[in-house]
Amino acid sequence: MKISKQARRDAKQMFRSCLVNGLLDETRAHQVVREVIDQKPRGYVAILTHFQRLVKLDVARRTARIESAIQLAENLRVGVQTGLARKYGPGLTISFAQNTDLVGGLRVQVGSDVYDGSVRARLAELADRF
Repeated sequence: MKISKQARRDAKQMFRSCLVNGLLDETRAHQVVREVIDQKPRGYVAILTHFQRLVKLDVARRTARIESAIQLAENLRVGVQTGLARKYGPGLTISFAQNTDLVGGLRVQVGSDVYDGSVRARLAELADRF
C-alpha cells in the first residue's frame, strides 16, 4: 500500500507527540491511536499503518540481544550493559542468550546494528579469504 506524504507527516507528528524525554510512552501511543480511530480523518488507515511502522522501528532500536557461547559472568554483563547504554542511551531493553554455535566471543544486535565478535564469524571470514 502506497502512503501519501501527508499521511507520513501526520504519522510522524503523532509519533513525536508520544515521546517523553526521547522515549516512547505507551499510554500516549494508545491514546493517540484511539483518538485517530474515533475521529477517522482522511487516510487514517495509512496514518495508523505508518505510525505502527515507526513504533516497531523504535522498539527494535531500543532492544538489544547479546548472545554468547557460555553464560556470562555478572561483571561482564554489567560491563556490556554499561557500554550499550553509553552508546545507545537510556531505555534500552537488554536480553542475554546462550548460543553454543558461536564457539566463543559475543554477538550483539541492537536494532539493525550487529556486532559479531564470535569465533564462528572469524572462522567464516577466514574461510572467505581462502
